Amino acid sequence: MKAVSDNININEKNTIKAGRINVLGVGFDSVTLDEAADRVMEHVTGEGTVSDVFTVYTPNSEIVEACINDESGELFKIINSGSLVVPDGIGVVKAAAMLGTPVKEKVAGVELGEEILRRSAKAKISVYFLGGKPGIAELAAEKMKEKYPGLVICGTAHGYFKKSGEESDAEIAKIKASGAAVLYVCLGAPTQERWMYENREALAAAGVRAALGLGGSLDVYSGEARRAPKIFIKLGIEWFYRLLCNPSRIGRMMALPRFYVRARREAARIRSK
Repeated sequence: MKAVSDNININEKNTIKAGRINVLGVGFDSVTLDEAADRVMEHVTGEGTVSDVFTVYTPNSEIVEACINDESGELFKIINSGSLVVPDGIGVVKAAAMLGTPVKEKVAGVELGEEILRRSAKAKISVYFLGGKPGIAELAAEKMKEKYPGLVICGTAHGYFKKSGEESDAEIAKIKASGAAVLYVCLGAPTQERWMYENREALAAAGVRAALGLGGSLDVYSGEARRAPKIFIKLGIEWFYRLLCNPSRIGRMMALPRFYVRARREAARIRSK
């Protein structure tokens, strides 16, 4: 395992919004799944126009590590700018407790996304799926409309486009034309967060009220990928199930032990004050 540097001053690389839980430089909102969904829907159904889209980020320990290893500090800035930042990983939950500032619970992005779909179906709010391989967003839309009668999926598009310039502008134009109020951005982290951040004003101008960065959620909604069995989720070892299913992820999984080492060192530093 790569040595964990002690030279990173985590607290100087970012600006965390008041009231958030600081986990190695990333600020998390301490909310339940229902509370997170409430906040999204309150913004989506609010009256009047908005000048900036309500962005939802769902970082796990791997993304926190990516922030720390980003020498520019830009990724810290992007993630911490989110309107709502929830802990999508048991590692973040355990680290928060270790640091003496526990969060209420893990809020998995795939579960939050589905709860928003359920509520959107009842409220007749239009949703746009962006991301995945060609055909995945369409299949996910079909499956979710079957599961939640009345759900309006007003547009779909795959994630294979240039994330800046004409192709990106064309995607935003399609989203605007669709009339979407809620946008699911499933481009993989941190690409999706960067794209949402860079285009937040354009998305708001396009009529999008909330944009959620949800990684591989469309693969799950479409049935092309499966979540871990409930026992793995309950025990907090969903990551281990993914590793068993895809051993090539071992390199990415090494971020987890590095993350724990950092959390322990930060907790010790805090106690020594």
